[in-house]
Amino acid sequence: MNPLLDFSGLPRFAEIKPEHVAPAIEQLLAENRALIARLLNDDAPPTWQDFIVPMEDANERLSRAWGPVGHLNAVMNSPELREVYNATLPKITQYYAELGQNLALFEKFKALRNSPEFAGLSAARKKIIENELRDFRLGGAELPEDKKKRYLEIQERLAELSSRFSDNLLDATNDYTLVIESFPPPQPSPDGRGGDGLSHEHESVSKLSGLPEDVLQAAQDAAKEKGKTGWLFTLKAPSYMPVMQFADNRAMRGCR
Repeated sequence: MNPLLDFSGLPRFAEIKPEHVAPAIEQLLAENRALIARLLNDDAPPTWQDFIVPMEDANERLSRAWGPVGHLNAVMNSPELREVYNATLPKITQYYAELGQNLALFEKFKALRNSPEFAGLSAARKKIIENELRDFRLGGAELPEDKKKRYLEIQERLAELSSRFSDNLLDATNDYTLVIESFPPPQPSPDGRGGDGLSHEHESVSKLSGLPEDVLQAAQDAAKEKGKTGWLFTLKAPSYMPVMQFADNRAMRGCR
């Protein structure tokens, strides 16, 4: 079973692969569009149970499938995942834009808002319906067709730029490293005086002042992995946040 289509519990992050994304999202989008068509073809007055619940459940499934994909793309990015994410994002954007501009669907929500059932709904359910009506208006449901088309173009362009910015930010974050070098003990010079290693070592220790031991150990391990001596820090949260929180050295926190 495609792990993105398993809604029985928490996301199965360890099992999600790039090749799972397109089939799962395309299936859910097709199912959601088919559901919307059935709801719109139903001549019965819309009710909470027969209209809102199916819509909410369908969009929740789509969100639960797409959410883990976006999360993995941010924290465990790979060329394969980035490619499929960027290829699928326009389809997600188009679906939600179409949903927000669907005038017939908007009318169904308004009919429920004006029905006798609405008065007997809980405050939370009333708020959900009111918010949906608001989102339809903000999404362009009442716009003329030419402006709806332009709105969709803008939404797709914004999604594209947002994804590109996220990619660039992630690449820059992954590329940055700050190495605090560990110098060998000072060696005596020919005239018997000590070398300048001690001053460099003191400078390194000063920059690291205040950092917890586990953070320093992780930084040393990271340096060794890169074939360097000393401590290596990155902009990734487990490395960056302790520096900003605990480092005594102001220049260290500013990476200057």
